[in-house]
Amino acid sequence: MRFIITGMLATAISLAADCGALAKLTLPSTKLTDAAIIPADKGIPAHCRVTGIISPAADSEIKFAVWLPAADWNSKFLGIGNGGFAGSISTSGLADAVRAGYASASTDTGHTTTGGVDAKWALNHPGKIIDFGHRAIHLMTVQGKAITAAFYGSAPKKSYFSSCSNGGRQALMEAQRYPEDYDGIIAGAPANNWTYLMTAAAKNSAVTMRDTSFYIPSEKLPAIQAAALAACDRNDAVADGVIENPGRCGFDPSVLLCKGEDTKACLTAPQAGALKELYAGLRDAKGKLIYPGYALSGEAENGGWGAWITGPAPEKSALFQFSTNFFKYMVHSNPDWDYKTFDVAIDLPAAQKLAVHLNATDPNLKPFQARGGKLILYHGWCDAAIPGQAVIDYYDSVVKKMGAKSTSQFVRLFMVPGMQHCGAGAGPNNFGQAGAPRGSAASNIAAALELWVEKGTAPEQIVAARPGRTRPLCAYPKTAKYKGSGSTDDAASFECVQ
Repeated sequence: MRFIITGMLATAISLAADCGALAKLTLPSTKLTDAAIIPADKGIPAHCRVTGIISPAADSEIKFAVWLPAADWNSKFLGIGNGGFAGSISTSGLADAVRAGYASASTDTGHTTTGGVDAKWALNHPGKIIDFGHRAIHLMTVQGKAITAAFYGSAPKKSYFSSCSNGGRQALMEAQRYPEDYDGIIAGAPANNWTYLMTAAAKNSAVTMRDTSFYIPSEKLPAIQAAALAACDRNDAVADGVIENPGRCGFDPSVLLCKGEDTKACLTAPQAGALKELYAGLRDAKGKLIYPGYALSGEAENGGWGAWITGPAPEKSALFQFSTNFFKYMVHSNPDWDYKTFDVAIDLPAAQKLAVHLNATDPNLKPFQARGGKLILYHGWCDAAIPGQAVIDYYDSVVKKMGAKSTSQFVRLFMVPGMQHCGAGAGPNNFGQAGAPRGSAASNIAAALELWVEKGTAPEQIVAARPGRTRPLCAYPKTAKYKGSGSTDDAASFECVQ
């Protein structure tokens, strides 16, 4: 409905009327609950806000929201992902998107949680596990783009998805299962091998908490990190508190064995053994390595092992909560399951029954490539939540399946030395990975993706920054090498080499 009134009042009335009319849209398996113009406030532009519930199955109730800029829409759609076990709509992500001119959508993936670590909602609800696994993001995208087209009178010219952690898993699910949804996708620190990641976390909890002698307290983490840096920081010819590639470091925790009194500067024999297991990764009942361990040199950094793996109260570490919730409420449907009973021969096969819904590990990206899709992966080498080697393993599987030349035409991987989970850490870690796309392609991963999708310019390097330092992130398998002259805090002093 359009009003023939002149001036700003006409625009406001017209937008409000058109936005409100969206509530009457008929969409498959969807009930739209509200549609209204929200005036500009606290730096968020005026926008049409639509909310609804998608119910594709009897056990599904997927809440979602779509925010549509009232002015200056850039003709693009941006999907917002979720961390952890999801469970809420990301209003901060939606706000960032409309600030940058994007129509955007977010979903709770079909359930509500507290802090994203609770999985009680999954108990005896297989449909909700499927929604969390992949269905909710896909349906949010389909309905979100339909609502966008209805509001503006034309479909988005390009659609993008960018998220990290579980959101990175969601990103790869979109590329693998629903290649028509997005033109460009950024998958940061993807938890894509979900069942192995959770099983590894349960194994690590059993290892470090089998009794108090194996527990590594937080006050010992700085000594561990310092020893790793002493062993390998200079491997790239630059002493900067960052190991360029921890996978090439031969650090042995035995060098930290206490020679006398047990102090925060050394490890007891049980602690050293537990540390080796954390680095070693997950092995199956026959001893075969099936999921990588954690990389060196991020143990004591902000967001490091103290937050994820150990801590003052180990039973409250994030990975302990994730893995125990996973096995209690998703795998065994038994709230009384005890991590101390963990047995890889029993628990891994049980977890793998959910892989079909939760794992985004399919290396066949031909449908996504065929429709012109572009994918950028990134991961912090010092990630204490999801081992950085895991994303390399996935990238290598794509190369093996599709060939190196074919893969290079639509996939790029950027490893970030010194970065923790999705950000933070000792190395330069600011490259536009959080929030809506903005900035130049040279220093912004989202802008680089859009340049690739819309202009065909593939990113070979992206400059990451932190106060007082910049450093190039190189398209894998290349790494940054110091040229031998110039400031080691200046990206221009480095080149990407094989």
